[in-house]
Amino acid sequence: MEPIRILVKRLDNYPADWALPSYATDGSAAVDLRNAGPTVTIPPLGRVLIPTGLAIALPPGMEAQVRPRSGLAIRRGIGILNSPGTIDSDYRGEIGVPLINFDREPQEIAHGERIAQLLVAFVPKIVWEPAATLPASGRGAGGFGSTGR
Repeated sequence: MEPIRILVKRLDNYPADWALPSYATDGSAAVDLRNAGPTVTIPPLGRVLIPTGLAIALPPGMEAQVRPRSGLAIRRGIGILNSPGTIDSDYRGEIGVPLINFDREPQEIAHGERIAQLLVAFVPKIVWEPAATLPASGRGAGGFGSTGR
């Protein structure tokens, strides 16, 4: 598949010596985002919006998803509020990452630390089609926990 070109703007707080986000491996689905702000300490259950120093212009029909980094989650209890966060194709502001500390100890997020992943995906537009009934399925109206453990 041919790569999709995404316009990216380095904002004033994005250090000139940093490369643009890139894939860590050939099989990576997302690129890492870094803390372009100062080092910050998040108290237990505290929340903070971390600046990335980047703004992007996505083509119509695409979105970017801001997702947690698994290492931060399992090792330090750091997650992302509103995860995954959606960046719409018409948003041109700085990408911010709302981190939360689920750990019992304060957690320091250093300047330059990798804090999140950014995944770009296609999103189809939908048209609602009102219906008096819906086609049957094997699951039916079974909701939370209905498929077992």
